[in-house]
This record gives sequence, C-alpha cells and structure tokens, in this order.
Amino acid sequence: MVSIASLSIRAAAPDDLPACLALDLSYETDYVWQIDVRGDESGAIAISLRTARLPRAMRVSYPRSRALLNAALTWDSAFGAFLVAEKGGALCGYLLLRFEPERSAAWIAELGVDAASRRRKIGTALLNAAYAQAQARGLRHLSIETQTKNYPAICFCQRNGLSFCGYNDLYFANGDVALFFGQTVRL
Repeated sequence: MVSIASLSIRAAAPDDLPACLALDLSYETDYVWQIDVRGDESGAIAISLRTARLPRAMRVSYPRSRALLNAALTWDSAFGAFLVAEKGGALCGYLLLRFEPERSAAWIAELGVDAASRRRKIGTALLNAAYAQAQARGLRHLSIETQTKNYPAICFCQRNGLSFCGYNDLYFANGDVALFFGQTVRL
C-alpha cells in the first residue's frame, strides 16, 4: 500500500468493482494526434504524427471494459495487479497492470481517474505504484496504451516521462487507434 497525503493505493477487492464502474472516466479534448502513413515505390514507409486542433471541443466516453475489470479481480499476483486509489474513503481511480516476464515488461491496460478527482496527482500516484511493481519484479519496461483522441492522457504520459513507442490501428473495440507510451524501469 502507498500513501500520499490522505491518498492510498491498494489492491482492488471484489467490493470495489461497482465503484470502479461508476467512475466518470469521460474526458473533453480540443486536440487529437493524427497519424499519416505513406509508402513509396522503393518500399519505404514514412509515419508522421502531429497534434491537430479540433474545430470544437469533443466529449469522449472512455472505452472501459467491464469484462476486463471482472477478469482482473481474479488475476494471480504473478500475472498482474488491479490497483485502486482512495482518497477520504472514496474510490477515485484504478489501474490494471499485466506482467509479461518473458518480455521483461509491465503493461498498463487501463488507468482511470474520476473526472471530479483529476489534476490532483492521483494518476501519477497510480503510475508510480505500477512502476514500483514492475521494478520489484525485475521487469525492464513499463508501457501504457491510450487513444489518439485522448489528448489529456497523451499529455499525462509525456509529463510523467513516458515516450511514444508505437501505435495500432483498430485496437480498441470501438475501432479507435491506440498509441503506446513507455519507459525503461531502472532496476
């Protein structure tokens, strides 16, 4: 358990699932990342990414998976971790972390903070807890996924020292493109 000024990070319990599902993980953005892929006759492929301003703010629902949250409650500690953040006795965020020892990697599949609790370092505390878990297991890399239109999450990743390391078209169930950010874990 990690405590930071009345914030505690702990392993999730089955009783936490309704509170996790009730969190408002939607967000609003004025920007998106656009990906342009071009090939030429020689077989070379050029990929460029740029921040594009939207004509108006867009409200986006978070593509949360109830099935993944349910499954995470049964994860063996060797497979992954389901962490929750509590402040003042109320659950305000969660993180799902999978361990891939064969790749020496830890993968954050979901990190969500309730809209009313954002900009209070709760996401950073959850990210730090994930980093500590990866470090304790001797894993060398920590990665996180997000949507190209989740500009607040992209900024969060960059602000917390994670670097862009790839993307995948049609990754999310709703057809959205995923961006991947990562960092080396110092052992």
